Amino acid sequence: MEAADVVELIMTMRDLGNDHSVVEAKRAQGGPPSRLWETISAFANTRGGVILLGVDEKHDFAITGVSDPAQMEMHLANLCSNSMDPPVRAVINTVAIEGAQVVVTEVPALPRNARPSFYKGEGPYGGSYIRVADGDRHLTDYEVGLLIADRGQPRDDERPIENALPGALDPDLRSNYLRLLRREKPRLFQSGDENEALRLTKVLVQSGDDPEKLVPSLGGLLALGTYPQEYLPQVDLTFVVYPTNESGASSIGGARFIDNVSIDGSIPVIVEDAMTRLRQRMAKRSVISGVARRDVYEYPEEAIREALVNALAHRDLGAAALGTQVQVEMYPNRLEIKNPGGLHGPVTVDDLPTAATSSARNATLYKMLEYVPLPDGAGTVCENRGSGIKAMIASLRQAGMSVPRFADDIASFRVTFPNATLLDDETVAWMAGLGQRGLTDSQVLALARMHHGEVMKNASYRQETGVDSRVATAELRDLVDRQLVTTTGQRGGATYQVASSTGEQEERSDSEDRDLDPTKVELDGIDGLAESPLAETEVPTLALPVWEALSAGPRSRTELELELGLEPHEVRYRLGRLRERGLVRLVGEARSPQGRWERLTPSTPRP
Repeated sequence: MEAADVVELIMTMRDLGNDHSVVEAKRAQGGPPSRLWETISAFANTRGGVILLGVDEKHDFAITGVSDPAQMEMHLANLCSNSMDPPVRAVINTVAIEGAQVVVTEVPALPRNARPSFYKGEGPYGGSYIRVADGDRHLTDYEVGLLIADRGQPRDDERPIENALPGALDPDLRSNYLRLLRREKPRLFQSGDENEALRLTKVLVQSGDDPEKLVPSLGGLLALGTYPQEYLPQVDLTFVVYPTNESGASSIGGARFIDNVSIDGSIPVIVEDAMTRLRQRMAKRSVISGVARRDVYEYPEEAIREALVNALAHRDLGAAALGTQVQVEMYPNRLEIKNPGGLHGPVTVDDLPTAATSSARNATLYKMLEYVPLPDGAGTVCENRGSGIKAMIASLRQAGMSVPRFADDIASFRVTFPNATLLDDETVAWMAGLGQRGLTDSQVLALARMHHGEVMKNASYRQETGVDSRVATAELRDLVDRQLVTTTGQRGGATYQVASSTGEQEERSDSEDRDLDPTKVELDGIDGLAESPLAETEVPTLALPVWEALSAGPRSRTELELELGLEPHEVRYRLGRLRERGLVRLVGEARSPQGRWERLTPSTPRP
C-alpha cells in the first residue's frame, strides 16, 4: 500500500470520526498493542482490512508514527505467521507520512472453509473474533462451531430421527416424490421397492446398528413429513407483520404487531402457506414495463418464493440451531427473511448476485426438494441449478424494484427487500418529460435510481441492471452524451448522477473547468474524501440522497440505511455533513429507535 492510499484512509476516518469496518488505527508509540491479534482475527474472519500503527485515533487520527518500524514489522510478521491458526498471510510495510513512519498491515480475508482464524494462545473458542462496524466482537461458541463444521460438507440433514417411523412421511408427498424420481431417473429407480428408492436418496436411513430398521432422516422428514414438528417443534417458520419500521415499537393504537403466526408442516407446505399469508398482507401497485402498465404485488412472488425456499433449505440443521425458526418479518418499508446459519462454502455476500454456482449446506435435503412437488402443482420446491438468486433479482428488476440486500453474520443469513418501486407514477411522468427515445431497459432503471437521489458508479450500474462492464460503460456514456446524467471524477472513481436540466449540466461543467482542482475531481468518487463544489449553505453533493429521502418526512438512521442501501457509517457521515450546515436536526434521543432526523427550512427554528 502506497503513502497516498494511506492518506486517503486517514482522511476518511477523520471525516467519519472513528475507525470503520475495514480500517483500524493504533497509536502504538509504546510498542505493539497487547491484543492486536483480536483485530487480525476479526479482519481475517470477515472481509479483510488494514491496520495502521502510528496513527492516533483519540486525537483526530493524528499521524504520530512508530519509533522502530523494523521491529514493529518483525513483531507483526511473527504474530500473523506463528501465533495465528491458520497463519495469516498479511502484507506488511512502512510508509512515510508527514515525516513520520506508519506501519501498514493488510490482512486478507480467509476463505470461509479455512475459518475461524484464531489466536493459538486462546484456542478457537477463546481467540476467534469478527469485525462489526469499527470494533472487534468475540465469536460465540455456536458461531465457532458452525465455522468449523462448514470446513467440510455438513451431514445434519442425513441424521436419523430415531423416534420416527416411515409412516411419518406424508403419503401424497411420498407418492409424488417417487413418481418424479422414476420419471426423471428411470434407469435408477424404475425397478425395486419404494423403501429402496427412499433409502438411496436418504429420505430413509438406517437406525442405529440395525441394518433392517429404516427411519426418516432429518432432511426426509422436512421434505416429505406429514408433521415434522411432532419431532422437531421449532423447525418451522414465524410470520410477523409490524405496524412500524422498527420491531418492538408500538403503533399509535398501541399494537406491537398486526399479524403474528407460526407456520408448521413440511417445507413445501410451509412455502405455500407463507406465500398465502404474504399475499394477504401485500398491497398491489402499478408498474411500467416497456410501454405497458400492469398491477403486481408490492414484492414479486417469484423473488419472495425463492427467498423462502433458500431460507428453509439452507438453514443450519445442527443440534445447536434446531431451536431457532426461520423468520419472516414484514415492515411498512421492507420485508426481511432470516434463517439460522450463514452462507456455506466459497460464495460470499458480494458474489451472490452474479455467482454462477451455489453451495448448499444441506446438500442431501436440497437434492430431495428437486423432486418434491409444491402443493398447488406449480413445479417442484427448487430446481437445484444455482440460478435461484439470479431469478430473484431478475424478477425484482422486471418489477422496477431495488435488488435485495444480503447480510451474513455467521450465525444467521438475512435477505432484505426494500419496499420501494423505482418506476412509480411520478418517475414515469418525469421520464416522459425528458423526451428521449431509444433508451434501454437498463438505462431506464438506472435513471430511475438516480432520479431517486442515488449517485452511481460503473460497478453499481452493473449490479443494479445486470449488464456487463462493456455495456455499462457504453450506456453510461450515452446517458452523459444525451445530457441526462452528469459525471464527476475519472476512470474507476467516476460517479454519475442525474442532471435536472441541460442548462444545469452546462453550468456545472463550466464551473468545474474554471474552479475545481483536478485532484479533487479524482477524489470525488470516494466517500468522504472530496469537498463538495456547492456553497456552504447548500446541500453537499455526497449527502444529496439523504437530503432527498428526508423530503418525504422524518426518518431514523436505520430507515435511511434501508432506503438508500448505505452502510451505517456512510449514513452517519452524510447526516453529519447536513447537520454541520444546519440543514437537518435530530428529534429524540440519538441511540433510541424513536430518534428521527428531519429537514430544516428557513422557517424551522434551529436547534
